[in-house]
Amino acid sequence: MRIVLDTNVFVSGVFFSGPPYEILRAWSHGKVQIVMSEEILEEYRRVGEELSEQFPEVDLEPMLALLVTQGQICLPTELPELVCDDPDDDKFLACAVAGKVKVIVSGDKHLLKVSGYRE
Repeated sequence: MRIVLDTNVFVSGVFFSGPPYEILRAWSHGKVQIVMSEEILEEYRRVGEELSEQFPEVDLEPMLALLVTQGQICLPTELPELVCDDPDDDKFLACAVAGKVKVIVSGDKHLLKVSGYRE
Protein backbone atom coordinates (compact mmCIF):
# COMPACT_ATOMS: atom_id res chain seq x y z
CA MET A 1 0.00 0.00 0.00
CA ARG A 2 1.29 3.44 -0.94
CA ILE A 3 0.65 6.27 1.52
CA VAL A 4 1.39 9.95 2.03
CA LEU A 5 2.13 10.88 5.64
CA ASP A 6 1.13 14.20 7.11
CA THR A 7 4.07 15.85 8.86
CA ASN A 8 2.60 15.39 12.33
CA VAL A 9 2.23 11.65 11.75
CA PHE A 10 5.81 11.31 10.52
CA VAL A 11 7.30 13.40 13.33
CA SER A 12 5.17 11.72 15.99
CA GLY A 13 6.31 8.33 14.71
CA VAL A 14 9.96 9.30 15.02
CA PHE A 15 9.73 10.92 18.45
CA PHE A 16 6.97 8.97 20.20
CA SER A 17 5.25 5.58 20.31
CA GLY A 18 1.70 4.74 19.30
CA PRO A 19 0.02 4.43 15.89
CA PRO A 20 2.40 6.85 14.05
CA TYR A 21 5.37 4.80 15.26
CA GLU A 22 3.64 1.61 14.10
CA ILE A 23 3.12 3.12 10.64
CA LEU A 24 6.84 3.92 10.35
CA ARG A 25 7.65 0.44 11.61
CA ALA A 26 5.39 -1.10 8.96
CA TRP A 27 7.17 1.04 6.36
CA SER A 28 10.61 -0.06 7.57
CA HIS A 29 9.45 -3.68 7.18
CA GLY A 30 8.24 -3.07 3.62
CA LYS A 31 4.53 -3.32 4.38
CA VAL A 32 3.74 0.20 3.10
CA GLN A 33 5.52 2.61 0.81
CA ILE A 34 5.80 6.28 1.75
CA VAL A 35 5.35 8.75 -1.10
CA MET A 36 6.37 12.37 -0.63
CA SER A 37 7.41 15.47 -2.48
CA GLU A 38 10.58 17.45 -1.85
CA GLU A 39 8.43 20.08 -0.13
CA ILE A 40 6.95 17.49 2.23
CA LEU A 41 10.40 16.06 2.98
CA GLU A 42 11.66 19.55 3.79
CA GLU A 43 8.72 20.10 6.14
CA TYR A 44 9.46 16.77 7.88
CA ARG A 45 13.03 17.97 8.36
CA ARG A 46 12.09 21.46 9.58
CA VAL A 47 9.45 20.32 12.07
CA GLY A 48 11.60 17.40 13.22
CA GLU A 49 14.54 19.70 13.88
CA GLU A 50 12.31 22.00 15.94
CA LEU A 51 11.14 19.04 18.01
CA SER A 52 14.73 17.81 18.39
CA GLU A 53 15.41 20.87 20.51
CA GLN A 54 12.91 19.54 23.08
CA PHE A 55 14.04 15.90 22.70
CA PRO A 56 17.80 16.01 21.96
CA GLU A 57 18.14 12.28 22.69
CA VAL A 58 16.21 11.46 19.50
CA ASP A 59 18.29 11.46 16.32
CA LEU A 60 16.07 12.42 13.38
CA GLU A 61 18.75 12.11 10.70
CA PRO A 62 18.77 8.31 10.26
CA MET A 63 15.03 8.29 9.57
CA LEU A 64 15.30 11.19 7.11
CA ALA A 65 18.19 9.45 5.35
CA LEU A 66 16.13 6.26 5.12
CA LEU A 67 13.22 8.23 3.68
CA VAL A 68 15.44 9.65 0.96
CA THR A 69 16.67 6.19 -0.05
CA GLN A 70 13.60 4.05 0.62
CA GLY A 71 10.70 6.47 0.16
CA GLN A 72 9.37 7.55 -3.20
CA ILE A 73 9.75 11.21 -4.10
CA CYS A 74 7.32 12.49 -6.70
CA LEU A 75 6.80 15.77 -8.47
CA PRO A 76 3.48 17.07 -7.11
CA THR A 77 0.58 17.90 -9.36
CA GLU A 78 -0.40 21.54 -9.46
CA LEU A 79 -3.91 21.74 -8.05
CA PRO A 80 -6.25 23.98 -10.04
CA GLU A 81 -7.64 25.59 -6.88
CA LEU A 82 -7.04 25.71 -3.15
CA VAL A 83 -8.61 22.67 -1.53
CA CYS A 84 -7.88 22.81 2.21
CA ASP A 85 -8.87 25.57 4.57
CA ASP A 86 -5.14 25.66 5.39
CA PRO A 87 -3.47 26.08 1.98
CA ASP A 88 -0.21 24.70 3.39
CA ASP A 89 -1.92 21.29 3.59
CA ASP A 90 -2.63 21.20 -0.15
CA LYS A 91 0.90 19.87 -0.74
CA PHE A 92 -0.18 16.50 0.70
CA LEU A 93 -3.14 16.31 -1.69
CA ALA A 94 -0.99 17.39 -4.64
CA CYS A 95 1.52 14.68 -3.81
CA ALA A 96 -1.17 12.03 -3.42
CA VAL A 97 -2.72 12.95 -6.79
CA ALA A 98 0.65 12.95 -8.57
CA GLY A 99 1.76 9.69 -6.95
CA LYS A 100 -1.60 8.01 -7.51
CA VAL A 101 -1.85 7.44 -3.76
CA LYS A 102 -5.30 6.76 -2.34
CA VAL A 103 -4.42 7.22 1.35
CA ILE A 104 -3.11 10.25 3.23
CA VAL A 105 -2.48 9.35 6.86
CA SER A 106 -3.32 12.39 8.96
CA GLY A 107 -5.06 13.61 12.04
CA ASP A 108 -5.10 17.18 10.67
CA LYS A 109 -8.65 18.57 10.70
CA HIS A 110 -8.12 20.45 7.43
CA LEU A 111 -7.02 17.33 5.59
CA LEU A 112 -9.69 15.17 7.19
CA LYS A 113 -12.32 17.67 6.07
CA VAL A 114 -11.42 17.10 2.40
CA SER A 115 -11.27 13.31 2.66
CA GLY A 116 -12.20 11.76 -0.66
CA TYR A 117 -10.78 14.59 -2.77
CA ARG A 118 -10.37 13.16 -6.29
CA GLU A 119 -11.01 9.73 -4.81
